[in-house]
Formats: sequence, C-alpha cells, structure tokens
Amino acid sequence: MIKYISIALIALLTISCGDTPKELAINSSGEEIQQEKKYEVTKTDAQWKELLTAEEYDVLRKAGTERPHTSPLNKQYAPGTLICAACKAPVYENEYKFDSGTGWPSYDRAIEGQVERDVDYKIGYARTELKCNTCGSHLGHEFNDGPRKTTGKRHCINGIALDFVPKGEELPALRK
Repeated sequence: MIKYISIALIALLTISCGDTPKELAINSSGEEIQQEKKYEVTKTDAQWKELLTAEEYDVLRKAGTERPHTSPLNKQYAPGTLICAACKAPVYENEYKFDSGTGWPSYDRAIEGQVERDVDYKIGYARTELKCNTCGSHLGHEFNDGPRKTTGKRHCINGIALDFVPKGEELPALRK
C-alpha cells in the first residue's frame, strides 16, 4: 500500500511541477509512460534549417546563446509584442521588459501560457530553460533576480529568438 501511495505522490509531483516538456500518458496496459510533448507547430530539423538563419537555428533549435549586448531588442522599450522568431507565436509583451544590465533582453513575465519551463543541465547544474510553448524553440532562461516589486523573476531571453511587433500592428499568422 505504501508503495502505491509513494508512486502516486511521485506522479503527482511530476505532473504539478510542469517544468518538463514531457507528458504523462497511459499505455494499453494501463501503465503511466512519459512521451515527448507535441507542439502545435512541428517541423523537421531540415525544415527549421531552411526557415531560420544559421544564428537563429543555433539559438532556437540547438539552445545556443547569442553574445551579450548584440541584440537591437536589448534597448527596445516601445510598446509592442515580442513573438517567437521560429513560429511567430506571441511570447512577451514589451511592457514587462526591464533593464537587467546583463546584455540580454529581460522580462519579468511571459504572456500567460505562451512560454514553458524545462530543466537545462548544459553547464553542469540545473537551470530553468524557457521555451516557446507553440513550437518548443529555446528562448532563454529564468532566474530569481528580477524586479522585487513585480514577479521577482528575470526571463533572460536571446534577442535573436524574438521579433518585435509594434503596438497597433497586426501580429503575423503562426508559421505552420
């Protein structure tokens, strides 16, 4: 009995954390299994390479990082919406941008439901990776050193992963 309660608690914690792009499913035998998340916009690696520049592909699809202080969006404070450069889904509103001094565009929150969190161990320890919830593209990372008066979070985002749409302009259709 304790074994089953432990398994149920572990499953509940896994589901409730929401920090992974895996989804739980039930197979034909009634066992829980993890499967890759299915995104609304899905393309092959070759298709992404055709659509994106080499730099965009490195950041968005291979979780690379652009050099600090290189993005024109770093000092872009005009009202508008930031969209994923890969699929064109809206991910951030510029009203939540702040100057973090890090050299990358920083926001204290994403548009609700548009950015997912994952765990990234690429540099030897766990970090919270931020991905587009529509196509799974890497945007940046989340840290707990953002503005205390708002969320306390800093979404440190690669500018090359975003396109800016000024307020009043129509957002483009998803790149399906």
